[in-house]
Parts: sequence; structure tokens; C-alpha cells
Amino acid sequence: MSKDSMKKTTENELENDLRPEYNFAQMSGGVRGKYADRCQSETNIVVLEPDVAQAFPTEASVNEALRLLIQVAQRQQA
Repeated sequence: MSKDSMKKTTENELENDLRPEYNFAQMSGGVRGKYADRCQSETNIVVLEPDVAQAFPTEASVNEALRLLIQVAQRQQA
């Protein structure tokens, strides 16, 4: 294995990775955020506080707890 293959890339090298023929200013037809509304309406992200996340470490455990809470609430209403 040569030394060059193990060489780390710097930020400057990554920034200059595009070829000169890729001139995005001349491109047309692209729409920024075209699917943003659809993605946002189909996604429900909830951020848990650290103490809650510790008690419910998985998606399944959160869903199970919430389903039990729904059942209890429904019994209270009846």
C-alpha cells in the first residue's frame, strides 16, 4: 500500500472537486426545494428530551408507550 493512498484529503481539496465544465450558473430547469413540501408532509420527526430518550431508547418502545397511553385515555373517556 502506498503512502498516497492513505493520505487524508483536506477541506480545500474537497471544495475544488468539481470539474470546470460544471457551471451551475448556466444550468436551467432546476427547481430548488421541488419536493420539500411533500417530504415535510409525509415525515413526522419528534425530538425527545435526553431523560425521555433514556427511558425509551428505541422507536418501538416509544410507540408502545404511546399506544398504551392512548388506551388509558380512551378508557377514561368511556
